[in-house]
Amino acid sequence: MTARLDDTGPIVRCPMGLPITAGCDTVGRLEHHLSLRLCLLALLLLLVTGSDVTASEEDRKPNFVLMMVDDLGIGDIGCYGNDTIRTPNIDRLAAEGVKLTQHIAAAPLCTPSRAAFHTGRYALRSGSYALRSGLGSTGRVQVLLFLGGSGGLPPTETTFAKRLQEQGYTTGLVGKWHLGVNCELRGDHCHHPNTHGFSYFYGLPFTLFNDCRPGEGKDILADLQNTLWQLTVLGALALLSLVCVRVCGLLEVSMSVIVAVTFLSLLAFSVWFVPFELLMTWNCIIMRNQEVVEQPMDLDTLSQRLLGEAQGFIERNADRPFLLFLSLAHVHTPLFSSPGFAGKSRHGLYGDNVEEVDYMIGRMTETVDRLGLANNTMMYFTSDHGGHIEDADERGQKGGWNGIYKGGKAMGGWEGGIRVPGIFRWPGRLPAGRVFDTPTSLMDLYPTLTHLAGATHSDRLLDGYDLMPVLEGRTERSQHEFMFHYCGAYLNAVRWHPPGSESVYKVHFFTPNFSPPGAGGCYDTKVCSCHGSYVTHHSPPIVFDLHTDPSESRPLTPVTEPRYQEVLQQTARAVEQHRATLTHSHPSHTQPDTHSPQSEPVLNQLSWEKILWRPWLQPCCGTFPFCGCTENTTSTLA
Repeated sequence: MTARLDDTGPIVRCPMGLPITAGCDTVGRLEHHLSLRLCLLALLLLLVTGSDVTASEEDRKPNFVLMMVDDLGIGDIGCYGNDTIRTPNIDRLAAEGVKLTQHIAAAPLCTPSRAAFHTGRYALRSGSYALRSGLGSTGRVQVLLFLGGSGGLPPTETTFAKRLQEQGYTTGLVGKWHLGVNCELRGDHCHHPNTHGFSYFYGLPFTLFNDCRPGEGKDILADLQNTLWQLTVLGALALLSLVCVRVCGLLEVSMSVIVAVTFLSLLAFSVWFVPFELLMTWNCIIMRNQEVVEQPMDLDTLSQRLLGEAQGFIERNADRPFLLFLSLAHVHTPLFSSPGFAGKSRHGLYGDNVEEVDYMIGRMTETVDRLGLANNTMMYFTSDHGGHIEDADERGQKGGWNGIYKGGKAMGGWEGGIRVPGIFRWPGRLPAGRVFDTPTSLMDLYPTLTHLAGATHSDRLLDGYDLMPVLEGRTERSQHEFMFHYCGAYLNAVRWHPPGSESVYKVHFFTPNFSPPGAGGCYDTKVCSCHGSYVTHHSPPIVFDLHTDPSESRPLTPVTEPRYQEVLQQTARAVEQHRATLTHSHPSHTQPDTHSPQSEPVLNQLSWEKILWRPWLQPCCGTFPFCGCTENTTSTLA
């Protein structure tokens, strides 16, 4: 307490700094009690306010950064057993999070696998395959072939991005889509990522393939292209011969015949040249949302642009819940890498690509950490299916390595085609360094993300399950008792994880015929097929126990496996029940408290009618058919 003399007499400053006159001791004591009460009240208000802030921070929905590589083999990653390709950043994700060793793609090829990933449902339910295997087009064509086709992920489907968007999330897709663009007219964008719940899209609406780089060969219907070219040459020779015969007077050839042959020759040339020889212009493009910004795309700058867009999306949305799906163009052929990675690995151009992928994953992790988002962000790393083991040329191996697992890309039954990396990192929420061997699926992302985002139950049948009980260590066993493995429209294998058992039985109904005989893949055709003479059906089916024989090299018999007959009976019953869900009303097993959704018939999205190129559906930068533009970029990748 302080005092001073004033013209009005002594004034005393008592507690709280209030001036009073005589009787300061008494009043001061009263004031002191008042000040304590005020302090307590202020403290209470502060605690209430602080608790509101804390609650607000705790209630904020988590962010999601999903990262998928294209055609990456599970054996290409250090934490999955590779000791020659350097992947320290991916390995760090596994060390700081959870690694799944039996993470399974729903299909061994891009389009159906990605449809299942986005929807949490087998691709047959989305119309990516015909519900009846009698449609011949599903035998050969298993992915979308032209960006100007009308097939794709039906607009009636619901993706996890759409569900999260309904919960207030900003959603972004950077990179590969490969699930279609237009249905009936250029610009209707019925299959486009923006239509399927992504607020922002930048990247490849189609995919990366050899035609995107001159000199790398052809991927799209090469035999049909060759036939059309031969017809064009024959027509030109026939026309030339007829003209020579008429001019020389050797035979009388009417002009109507010459006109007809000319027309047929021009038709054959057009059918060959326009859709196939211009594939780099039609398919290899970059879009920003619904605008074509580069046609054809420049592969030399693609890596840094995708990385920059992904980082920019996170930075722009750091203060609100977001979902980012970084769908890399690597390591699909044609292989490409930035100058900083060329020639640096011990495995040629393919190894360079994988090490560049690892660098990009590291930059994404650094961005999340730098912005202080790590503790509220689930990061996920995977591949869409196994590596393409048959892809090689004189420069060496161009496809991935699937470790100890048999088979690869396009082989739906063998583990090498469908077992992929599965890494989740979420500091403070998920245990670091945990490894789980229970069967899980790419389809599990849908129910996991929607659960964490607070979305209501789905009104349709889902084939995935919420992964959080496994990821958080509350259980070591997922809810997948049966998993169904498709090759094209055909069910070729079933996985059964019996309750109370460590065994995981795999029953193969048919397997691809490797070529040449004795090889480990379809090297003569470069990719395995799923129908006709390309496969061998097994009666009884071939059975393996993946728990003791993950490389599927020792078939079980009634003598070696006491449960052999039970395995066949249980899987046969499961197949019957599963097939019933494709055509009849059936409750969603992941949403037991919802009504039973009626399975709606879906059109085959991979019929010839839907996959072949149509000029009126072709996305174009400029005035069709004079499409072409370049996106200015000056960024570089270290």
